[in-house]
Amino acid sequence: MPYFKHQNANLYYEDHGQGKALLFLHGASLDMRQWNREVKHFSKSYRVITLDARGHGRSTLPPGDVSPDIFWQDAYALLKYLHIESAAVCGLSMGGHVALQLAAHAPKIVSSLILIGTPCTNRFNLYERICVPINRLSLKLMPMSWTAWCLGTFLGNTKETRAYIKKTVGSMDHSSFNRTWKAVTSMESRPLLSRIKCPTLILIGDRDSLTRHQQDFIRRAIPGSRLVTIKNAHHGTNLDNPKQVQKEINTHISSYI
Repeated sequence: MPYFKHQNANLYYEDHGQGKALLFLHGASLDMRQWNREVKHFSKSYRVITLDARGHGRSTLPPGDVSPDIFWQDAYALLKYLHIESAAVCGLSMGGHVALQLAAHAPKIVSSLILIGTPCTNRFNLYERICVPINRLSLKLMPMSWTAWCLGTFLGNTKETRAYIKKTVGSMDHSSFNRTWKAVTSMESRPLLSRIKCPTLILIGDRDSLTRHQQDFIRRAIPGSRLVTIKNAHHGTNLDNPKQVQKEINTHISSYI
């Protein structure tokens, strides 16, 4: 199985197809299987790369605190490891946040962005500033089975999506989940948005109550970006409505990749 090592973690990735590169980054507590349909669809025309973030899927997590910056640094290290000079990068939720940080810090390697249900901060308003610390504490106390049930029930719009989220979240180690979740909820990118100059597509599920409130702010902050609503989709947007998501991505990257 293909692994590479970066900052003391063994990171699992997959590489399918040929052509211009397209990197997919999954959401927090999920894994690269989130993109199975997209891999099958886009690898017919592009070189499609997926990565299990450290502490997720088959990637390891070294002991100690997890830096909020390590996720974009891992993605950058993977592209360099594969000798990819330029790639379109698509991410959902945490993966989208990682993608926009990658585009801000390493603009030459990102040809275009697709941000799905993506936050740019976890301190966007008073509600988030109060609730995120409470959420962190609650998740430390909850068994993973409860966390998996909650996330699967409330973040998926189809039976298949809910089942995948519950199974994947439930398979995570409790310590790894909480250490990575602390890092994810500490990511802050509002000052970086104006630095993103590549063509950017923003997708949001019409039922995504988790990140909807940040999308217009992100659209206005990233010059020339475009915001599209995905029908009948919650936060697991590409899982709920893969056909529309793939159509929007294909239209975007065919112009800019």
